[in-house]
Amino acid sequence: MSDSNEPQANQTVTDVSVCIIGAGPVGATLACRLAREGIPVAIVDRAALPQMENPEFDGRAYAIAAGSKNLLEEAGVWEHLPQIACPIEDILVTDGRPGEPPSPMSLEFTREDASQPFGWMAEARALRVALNATLHNASNITVLAPADVTIARSEDGVTVRAKDGRVVHARLLIAADGRASRTRSQAGIPITKLPYGQSGIVCAITHEFPHDNGALEHFLPGGPFAQLPMTGTAEHPNLSAVVWSEKDATAQRLAALPDHAFKRELQRRIGDRLGEVTPVGRRWVYPLSAQYAQHYTATRLALTGDAAHGIHPIAGQGLNLGFRDVIVLSALLIEAHRKGEDPGSPALLTRYQRQCRPTNMLMFAATDALDRLFSNDNPVLRLARDVGIATVNRMPRLRKAFVRHAMGI
Repeated sequence: MSDSNEPQANQTVTDVSVCIIGAGPVGATLACRLAREGIPVAIVDRAALPQMENPEFDGRAYAIAAGSKNLLEEAGVWEHLPQIACPIEDILVTDGRPGEPPSPMSLEFTREDASQPFGWMAEARALRVALNATLHNASNITVLAPADVTIARSEDGVTVRAKDGRVVHARLLIAADGRASRTRSQAGIPITKLPYGQSGIVCAITHEFPHDNGALEHFLPGGPFAQLPMTGTAEHPNLSAVVWSEKDATAQRLAALPDHAFKRELQRRIGDRLGEVTPVGRRWVYPLSAQYAQHYTATRLALTGDAAHGIHPIAGQGLNLGFRDVIVLSALLIEAHRKGEDPGSPALLTRYQRQCRPTNMLMFAATDALDRLFSNDNPVLRLARDVGIATVNRMPRLRKAFVRHAMGI
C-alpha cells in the first residue's frame, strides 16, 4: 500500500475527534461513552465484530466492579446485556493446600461491608453482544472492522488508512489493542515485562448447592483459585466461573485431564462448600505475566487498558483497571468537547497520564506482592499471611476500605 497522503479515487474519508484502535471491552466502551456525549468517534479492529460473538457458552466471564458498572451504564452498554449479570455479595478469602481443609484464619467480606454488591459477573459473550449492539446503534460511531490499517501521527492530527480505501482523520488516537499493542510499538513506547511462570486455567462449573451470590478466593501454593458466581441457566441453574492459577507445566497438565480427573482436582481445591462440582464448557489456559508502559502518551496518542498495563489476575482487577482508564480519559475528553478544546493537546494527555499511571502502578505493585506472598508454601510466610487475613477480618473499617478500593467507587 502506498504511504502517499494524496487522495485516491476509491477513498471514503471520515473526520472524527477520536479514533480508537481495538474494539475489545475497553476500546468499545470508550467509543460508546464518548458517542453518548455527541463526540464523533471511529473504532478500528482487525477482526469483524460479529465474529467476536460466540453463541456457545465457553466458560469465560468478567468480574465487573461497581465503578465499572457505572461506566457501562453511562455508555449505554449495560442495558443491552442479553442476560442479567450476577451480583457478588459475599467474598470468602482462605489459605491452604489442595485436598486439605483451609486455614481456620479466614477473611470474609459480607453484605454489611458495602451498600451495594462488590461487583457483578457477566459472561464474556454477553458483554460482547452488548458492546456490538451499542456500537452499531450509535449514529456518530464509524466502525472499521475488519480492517488492516496504517497510521500516521503528526502535531496537526492523525490519519488512519485502511487497505480498502477508507480513511479516517482524527485529532486523537487511542491505543486499546491489548498487551501486544502494535500501536504502542509503532509509537516507540517501551514496556517492562514481568513473567510469573504461572498460567491461569479459566472454565465454568455447575454445582450441587446454590452459590447465594458468594465468591471464593482460595490461596494455594501454586497460585490463587477463585470461584465466582454466575447467573444460572435452565440447563445449569447453579453456575460459577473458575479462575485457577498454577505453575505453567502443572496448569497445562491439569487442563488436559479427562473430565473425571479434572473434576476431582477442582473438588480438591474448592472443597465441599458448593457440594459436588462438574466442569462445563471449554477450558482456557493463559500464560500469566505483568507489564507496564514507560509512559501512556505520545504525540496525538494515549494508551488505555492492556496496551498501557497488565497485572496478575490475583485480585480480579485487570479489566476494571482498564475501565478506570476509560473513566478518566472520557471525562477529560468530554470536558474538552464541551469547551471546544483540542482533544489531542499535550496538556490533556499530560493530565490523563498524571491521573492514571501512578494509581495503576500501585495496583501493579500490590498484585505482584500479593502473588509473591501467597503463591508459595513457605511456613513462615503462611503463618504471616494467615495472621494478616485474620487481623483484617476483625477490623470492619479496614475491611470496608479494601472493599471501596476494589469496587472503584
